[in-house]
Amino acid sequence: MASRPVTVNDLLDGHVGLDVECLDRIYLNGYVPNLQVGGQVVSFLTRHLGFPIPSPALFDRIGTRFRQAVANYAQANGIPVVRFAKGDRKIEVMRPYLAAAAAAGGSRVAAIGVAQEFASVFTGTARDTPSGGPWFSFAKTDRRVSCVYFYLWDEDFGPAFMKVCSYFPYPMKIWVNGHEWAKRQAAATGIGFTALSNGFADCADPAGLQAICDRLGEAQIAAFAERWWSRLPLPLNGTDRAAGYWWELAMRQVEVSRTIVFDAPRSGRAFFEALVADNSTWAARTGWSSSSAGGSAPAPRAGSPPGCSPAGST
Repeated sequence: MASRPVTVNDLLDGHVGLDVECLDRIYLNGYVPNLQVGGQVVSFLTRHLGFPIPSPALFDRIGTRFRQAVANYAQANGIPVVRFAKGDRKIEVMRPYLAAAAAAGGSRVAAIGVAQEFASVFTGTARDTPSGGPWFSFAKTDRRVSCVYFYLWDEDFGPAFMKVCSYFPYPMKIWVNGHEWAKRQAAATGIGFTALSNGFADCADPAGLQAICDRLGEAQIAAFAERWWSRLPLPLNGTDRAAGYWWELAMRQVEVSRTIVFDAPRSGRAFFEALVADNSTWAARTGWSSSSAGGSAPAPRAGSPPGCSPAGST
């Protein structure tokens, strides 16, 4: 009888104690849809805010008001303010503050970070008008501006941050972790598990855990954003939102993780040996090799959250 090669699925069958897929690191862009071109900027400054001339000096006024609101918020709530230095790994700097917030319990701002970073913002250029009066046109450019990082401890998501640019049109970034969300939902429903730093080592109810992971989506992330938008000082306010000027969220980087826990070390070794063999066969068939790709390890992906290394294959 002819024998067939052993496949990866053969090796997994009966030797896996836990196999769960979950969203891992989720990194989102926040942008105001109707503040993306110059004409919309003019409309915001004149029709909405009521200024007769759409001067770029108004950007500084709004930004200064926002930064002062952040300072007042930090002082009123006893929140540490950290000024990041060049080269700081932000998550490492903030780790002690997040640990203290976790120990205190409840949703809270662990610390506020301030950094000078490049962002895509609007600048104004004076131009002539038939009447001779002042007027400005606006275009986007990359400038080094102040950015505020709100490092959060959230009852649903655990550690997270919300980064807000203090200059017009106030782009925003949000980072949360799907595994941290799943841990809290599993604990709330009474499912026993052993946690890894970024995942699960075992679980008393793998099917129940997978069902929890499958629930994480737009609604839960939107609820997180709304919860913190209602608590934090922001450059835009309720009047702006009522007029249609508010952030929408879009995916910047979303990582999906599959955790496989084997019943014995030898099963894991056999799995990886088969995986390497399968990939070697694919490489030979397609002509791909490390030399054709430059022979070096892949560089970190642009846009990774501060302090987060690029995801690897499992």
